Amino acid sequence: MRQHRIRGTVTASVPEASNEGGERVRAKATFPRSARLLRHADFERVYKQGRRHFSASMTVFYLQRRQPDVAGAKAEIASGLRVGFTVGRALGGAVQRNRMKRRLREAVRLTRPSPGASADVVINPKKVLLSTDFEAVVNEVRQAFVVIDRKLAGRASGESIADSNGPRGRTPRA
Repeated sequence: MRQHRIRGTVTASVPEASNEGGERVRAKATFPRSARLLRHADFERVYKQGRRHFSASMTVFYLQRRQPDVAGAKAEIASGLRVGFTVGRALGGAVQRNRMKRRLREAVRLTRPSPGASADVVINPKKVLLSTDFEAVVNEVRQAFVVIDRKLAGRASGESIADSNGPRGRTPRA
């Protein structure tokens, strides 16, 4: 006769005493759906009409959103930043790509700027993002948001970046 040993851990919980005497559980900070870029058409519009900001471990595309002219249009879409992520297959397998997206999502959540400029932002990481220290990723995302805010504020105040620096912000050739 053969005996089988079962190894495992058994845990039990008592519903009434779950949080008594312990620390309060903090509310989970989220990345709300209204702050995300979700539609393919929106990504395409940002890529084709938007501007770019380059950093060591990512390229950030951004495009200022127009305020809706129609009174019945969705007004909640037009306020604040909406952020999307694209991670192509060339950057690795599914595990690596998902890890990149998780790191970027958390960095954006931690550095979320105050709702000021209405813009769509697409963050496209480079492969080096996986080996970069998380604090460096957070700093790069923060710096990208500062640059975006500064450039879009300049446009909103009447200063046209394209007029002063040529098409798409480049200096005109002589």
